[in-house]
Amino acid sequence: MLIAQITDLHIKPAGRLAYRRVDTAPYLERAVAWLNALDPRPDVVLATGDLVDAGMPEEYARLGEILGALAMPFLLVPGNHDRREALRAAFPDQPWPESDQPFLHYAVGDWPVRLVGLDTTAPGREGGVFCRERAGWLDRTLAASDKPTVLFLHHPPFATGMHYHDRQRVEGRELLGAVVQRHRHVVWGLCGHLHRTITTVWGGVPMSAVAATAHQAVLDLRPGAELTFAMEPPACQLLLWTGEGMLSHVAPIGDFDGPHPFYEGGRLID
Repeated sequence: MLIAQITDLHIKPAGRLAYRRVDTAPYLERAVAWLNALDPRPDVVLATGDLVDAGMPEEYARLGEILGALAMPFLLVPGNHDRREALRAAFPDQPWPESDQPFLHYAVGDWPVRLVGLDTTAPGREGGVFCRERAGWLDRTLAASDKPTVLFLHHPPFATGMHYHDRQRVEGRELLGAVVQRHRHVVWGLCGHLHRTITTVWGGVPMSAVAATAHQAVLDLRPGAELTFAMEPPACQLLLWTGEGMLSHVAPIGDFDGPHPFYEGGRLID
């Protein structure tokens, strides 16, 4: 099974730029074309939050038009720039819970790896939240199947060494860690929010974030450093389930010179 992760799409209304500088929609269009051209194609694309920039219906409509060109199914979770009800209304075919449920959590077991999406958003907050109600839902959901499982959420629970991001680590992350440690069939966790590619082990499980589809957070490990962005290359994370374990490949999105051969006539080119 091949899983693709894209994140932090930040789609704006037509004619509007993110931070008055970045036209995010063409970047997402290129990412969609890049994903469609992969061979083999991913079985599913996971988009891990900040799907749009302000949670407006017109932004979600534009997002739907772009993601609708994907040749494979996609699954969404909200980020702090999203709004639950507008997101639910714009994408009614997503496996959302019943409308009386407060969080957009769900599990999909259609593939060899089970996918569990978590909602870590809290209205009016940039940072994430994982409360006892969410922990109870996740505990019950993971207990319902021992199939290898990937969690995907927006806010990372792990520290990054970047001051601004580490102020926004998930509140209640100890609850999340306790649940994950009880269920050893969780094989990976995917996060967004960071606009950088970072991999660690947290709660005994590999967990990673990937660069956004447009703009990236500048790597700045100085104490107290504020957040800035740069137009570093966008990227996609590909998780390959081999049947024996999970592998992560991170690839830049774009057109690059190559491929070129290492060998010619059976001999290494010198």
